[in-house]
Amino acid sequence: MSFTVIIPARFASSRFPGKPLADLAGKPMVQHVYERAMESEADRVIIATDDQRIADVAKGFGADVCMTSAEHPSGTDRLQEVVKLQGFYADDIVVNVQGDEPLVPPRVINQVAHNLKAEPSASIATLSEPIEDIESLMNPNVVKVVSDARGRALYFSRAPMPWPRDQFNTEEGRSSMPEGFSWQRHIGIYAYRVKLLNDFVTWPPAPLEETECLEQLRAMWNGAQIHVALADELPPAGVDTPEDLERIRQLLESQA
Repeated sequence: MSFTVIIPARFASSRFPGKPLADLAGKPMVQHVYERAMESEADRVIIATDDQRIADVAKGFGADVCMTSAEHPSGTDRLQEVVKLQGFYADDIVVNVQGDEPLVPPRVINQVAHNLKAEPSASIATLSEPIEDIESLMNPNVVKVVSDARGRALYFSRAPMPWPRDQFNTEEGRSSMPEGFSWQRHIGIYAYRVKLLNDFVTWPPAPLEETECLEQLRAMWNGAQIHVALADELPPAGVDTPEDLERIRQLLESQA
């Protein structure tokens, strides 16, 4: 099948300015992401950036680069600018791989693209993994997803969802992981049909999106269907801070 990977890479970051160019095992971090994406089945891998420094470095290691506006409110808006500038068709499939995930498995890139292709009524495909500890279930930074019997997302939330009424009725009950249901953590890799991207940028932020600070809820608010599947391979955590970068640097050194 045919699909394109787009890697948004911004220089500005409140917690880690210049993150895409941070050195990781002798290469800028965005190069690791690019090389992982190139190992997937994608026909094309594009780095989308609003910064000439990132563009120059990316072109230096042979990447296809698309310059985008610095004014985008979200990564989805940046993706849509790329597909517009590049003349993509409405039924084309693109996979958004974040520029701060240097260890993203090519297998999961392929998985979301194939899942979306196999679900013609879905506009987006994404992945999840089981939640196995109560701390993660209660952590608002761990986004939960609930799907229906066909793998269609019913809702995404930062809250524990679903709420096991009988067990969580007491503080003691909320201290251990419930049984009888497979709670799922959302993994933030997405495949999109280009038509959805074109529609998305015309929609105002949705009340649910603004309440939860979860962009995918804008698509659901407007009736888009999102396919969710268990990840075939669990991607390691990405890089949000210099400490995260050091953790991944040590992991790469241990594997060398």
